[in-house]
Amino acid sequence: MKISFLSDGVPVPDIDCLKIKNWIAAIASSYGRNVGEIAYIFCNDTKILEVNRRYLQHDYYTDIITFDDSLNHTIRGDIFISLDTVASNAQQQQTSFQEELNRVIIHGILHLCGINDKGPGERAIMEAAENKALMLLKTL
Repeated sequence: MKISFLSDGVPVPDIDCLKIKNWIAAIASSYGRNVGEIAYIFCNDTKILEVNRRYLQHDYYTDIITFDDSLNHTIRGDIFISLDTVASNAQQQQTSFQEELNRVIIHGILHLCGINDKGPGERAIMEAAENKALMLLKTL
């Protein structure tokens, strides 16, 4: 398991890296997955828009982009997170920045575990999985 926390244009947020790594491993395991190499790249809205346009041909801001490079039952990938959008989403949802950041961090892992959120009914499944994962984090 190799999980790295990198940044592009912003400071890496204040997170308990060991706790987050253990949390990710526990969530992946609950879906029958092992954790391989995962890179979190924390960035700003300008960078995530650039990534969205360049690699996905989407012309909009987002909080997270997950590039899945998983192989068999080992999750691997690069996960871009815009701290600007995380902050604005936290304000809109009337939650703390840290709570929203944790939600987004695990959202990417859930995608790597095979959970989608674009089709009919999928968003509710993703939200339930996020909520369950966030509850687990509180017990670690």
